[in-house]
Order: sequence, then structure tokens, then C-alpha cells
Amino acid sequence: MSNAIQYEYKKEYLAVSAPTKYNSENLRTEEMVLNMGPQHPSTHGVLRLEVVTDGEVVMDVIPHIGYLHRCFEKHAESMPFNQIIPYVDRMDYVASMNSEHAYVMGVERMLGIENDIPKRVEYIRVVVAELNRLASHFVALGTYALDIGAYTPFLWMMRDREQILRLLEWTCGARMLYNYIWIGGLFYDLPIGFEERCLEFVKYLKPKLTELQQLVIDNKIFIERTANVGVLPLPVAINYGCTGPMLRASGLKYDLRRVDNYSVYPEIDFEIPIGEGKMGATGDCWDRTWVRVAECWESVKIIEQSLIKLTGDHKRTRDFDPQALVPKKIRPKAMDFYVRAENPKGELGFFFRTDGRSDIPVRCKARACSFNNLSVIGEMSKGALLADLVAIIGSIDVVMGEVDR
Repeated sequence: MSNAIQYEYKKEYLAVSAPTKYNSENLRTEEMVLNMGPQHPSTHGVLRLEVVTDGEVVMDVIPHIGYLHRCFEKHAESMPFNQIIPYVDRMDYVASMNSEHAYVMGVERMLGIENDIPKRVEYIRVVVAELNRLASHFVALGTYALDIGAYTPFLWMMRDREQILRLLEWTCGARMLYNYIWIGGLFYDLPIGFEERCLEFVKYLKPKLTELQQLVIDNKIFIERTANVGVLPLPVAINYGCTGPMLRASGLKYDLRRVDNYSVYPEIDFEIPIGEGKMGATGDCWDRTWVRVAECWESVKIIEQSLIKLTGDHKRTRDFDPQALVPKKIRPKAMDFYVRAENPKGELGFFFRTDGRSDIPVRCKARACSFNNLSVIGEMSKGALLADLVAIIGSIDVVMGEVDR
């Protein structure tokens, strides 16, 4: 290339590039597509995220599921209602008692025996469900702290969760997959001395929750890491069908234990914590964590009140049989029926279709709260930094067993 041609080329290049050369608004790198998970420890199980980034800024997140197919719905359509309960346990395996409670309540309503369940049975169900709610929130809080670099809270949460698992194991013989709440009753009454030992645990737990709040929620580093990160506006949460702490952290006081007033929850005094934007924007990662800690305090109140009932008006008697109303043959009338309950992660619902001739459901569909909560991750993550994406994922508290069911 001659010197004259080189000169003309250079002059033309400068003329074109000069106006935009130092304009920061036009400096933009090429978008990259990164795969995060399923091997990444902070994706909470077998979850793969397809992350579209511009440098370190997240442009979009597409969750991919399908690595943990439990085939729950098809299993449920091939066996009697009472044999489905062990499969219900395996969806949200961190909160099996709560899932059992929702499923059993639905079948009892179809059979028309809901109002015949003894009050002692109902209070026992509430106690074990709220203990399991505590255990589920402990996993959420402990692993969340671990995700963003704090190791001690994880050890503390697992230590206290272990005591809950021991109480539940003492009750039904299993640590995670219980098959304890049966249609029409319970597998067995509480073991002798359970009420007293459970009350001792509640007294032990109260100062531990205070320590947890001081160590994590009020921690300056934790606040800077989670406040104003992953903000979920209330209209977006409603449009995506988010429920549980995800929805309440965005400012809506919506809890099915109060909205539907199922079991004996109407007889129990407790509050519904909501996000208020105390440290940042309403509905951010800090609010979601704070709501879960506040719900732990409310579960403690519910357990205390239920234990008072179990040692007072509805104490154990020699002639009490928790299986007295368990039907020998479960054959609901032909109908379409939907039931829902408040799980630790949100609304768990079951849709049944029966033909009136068989004890096997024609159709069984589970409405899993983690599935809806996970679907909004793209909206929450747009514009966030890649380093904050881990904090956003952990704040959802997703269990893939019920997402890919």
C-alpha cells in the first residue's frame, strides 16, 4: 500500500471514529452466554442457568430444568391415594411434613371428612408442620449465608436443624421423608414426653434466633451484599405467580394460613411478616432473608400455643386412636378438586380429577411454589452484576425436587 493510500485510509478512519471514539455510551462489549451450573454449588441442586452478560452486567437469565425428574404426577396416577403420600415427601424434601399436610387435607375434603378430624390430630399436624417450616428456613438461611461467603451461620443453622430432625425422627422414625400425616389421621400419636422436650427446644431456640439476627441480618457486610440487590416489585411478583416469602417480601400480606384458615390456624395467634424496605428497596434480597427470619419467630409462637393445647384441652388419653378415621378404601365422588396450603416456600397446591369408581386419581397435578418463584429470576437479575447473581439465586430458596416433578 503506497504512502498516499495509507494517508487517505487513516484520514477516513479518523473522520468516522473521532465523534464516537471517546463516547463512553457507545463503548459496549459483545454479549457473552455463560452456563452457570448445574455443577456450581450456589445453584442449589441440579439447576442450569443460561446467563447473558455484557461484561459483568447481567442482561438476561434463562433457567433450564429437567435434570431431576421425579415423575411425581405420573406415579400418583397409577396408585391409590394413600400410597401417594411417600411420593409427596420427595418433592420438597426439605419440608415434607408441610407437603403431606396439604395433600392429605385435599383428599379429606374430597371425602367429606375434614370436619371430623379430632382436634388433637390437627394440633399435632400443626406442630410437626411448623417444626418442619423452621427446619426448611434454617436450610435456606444457612446455605444463603454460605453462598455469599459466611461459613459460621451455616454451621449454627445445621446444628439447630439437627435438633428438629431428631424430634421428628422420634415422632415417626424418619429424618426427612416422613409418611407421618395420613388421610384421616396420623401414623401414630406423639411419643410420650414429646411435648415437654419440644417445649425445651423452643426455649433453647429463642436466644439462638436473636444471635442469628445479630450475626447475619444486622451485619454490615450482609446488608451491603443484599440490600437493593435482586429487587422484585410487587406487580411483577403477582404477575409471575410468586408466593410465600418471595411475595410477602415484596410487601403483600398474603399467607394461606390466614387467607384460607385451614386446620386449626384460625385458633392460633400469629403475625404475617412482610418486607418494608428497611435497608434498601422493598422486595430486595435483604427483605426476603428478613421475612424468613421473622417467620421463624412466628413458627415458634405457633408451636408454643399448639403445645399448650396438646397438654391441656386436647391432651392424650388412653382411648385416643390417631387412625380411627383412616378410611379403608378411599373412593371420592367424581369431581375436579384443587386444594392449597402454605409451605415454607409458598403455595403448594394439588389438583385431583376422580371418576367415582376407582381409588386411583385419574389426574393428579402439583402446583409447586419453587417453579413459579424460579421463573421470575430473569426479571430480578436484569442489570445486576454477575457477582450478585449468586445472591439473587440463594434468596429465592428453590428446591429442584418440586420444580422438576
